[in-house]
Amino acid sequence: MPPPAGTITQSRPRRVLPRWAGLVAAVALLVATNVLVGLVWPAWAVPWKVAVTALLLVLARACGLGRDDLGLGRRFLGRGLVYGGIAVVIIGVVYLVGIALPATRPAFEDTRAAGSAGVLLYAALVRIPFGTVLLEEVAFRSVLPGLVGGGWWRRTLVASALFGLWHVVPSLGLSSANAAVGATLGDWGDVGRAALAVVSTFAAGILLCAWRRWGGHLVTPMLAHLATNSLGVVFAWFLIS
Repeated sequence: MPPPAGTITQSRPRRVLPRWAGLVAAVALLVATNVLVGLVWPAWAVPWKVAVTALLLVLARACGLGRDDLGLGRRFLGRGLVYGGIAVVIIGVVYLVGIALPATRPAFEDTRAAGSAGVLLYAALVRIPFGTVLLEEVAFRSVLPGLVGGGWWRRTLVASALFGLWHVVPSLGLSSANAAVGATLGDWGDVGRAALAVVSTFAAGILLCAWRRWGGHLVTPMLAHLATNSLGVVFAWFLIS
């Protein structure tokens, strides 16, 4: 996604791959990653995803995308941090209200957050930032939109649709981990979980793309995503402990 109008962009690297080839390679790499870390080598999820993040950035540069195209230019870092801070506050307030209301509190009682304080800290400070947020934001709010090209809506819809599909494998077991989700889906089972995951994360992907556009930098959706996941697991831990 380009920076706001009227700004000076940095020179782009020399293109050695066509963008369509980069897009195909990026999607194939993400599909392989989703299957491998989700079903085969979950213990290696964090280092594997960090490595894949680096590969995606190298691929994007090989396709001629500059730092501004990827949302990584220094010019808008300060603005991105400000907007990201606003997102964190909004998400925190929404969570606090949701937990305070008896009707919505069960939605935060996720047994996947169970464990010791050390497990909680690892999840909130390591697994989520480096095993979830880093790769997903670089892939779906930076590299893929840049490779898709076209207008903002085209880039956003394609990247967000892929973001929704990315969550099919992680959705397995969601009903058993969260009583509210299980009660909502009833007998839909795997199909219901997958459908809920795709639709909800497709919508979340659009919102995160909007946060990047507002902030002008990838750090904005990164902070919003980090707050959503890390605060979610922290609040869930306190509710079920």
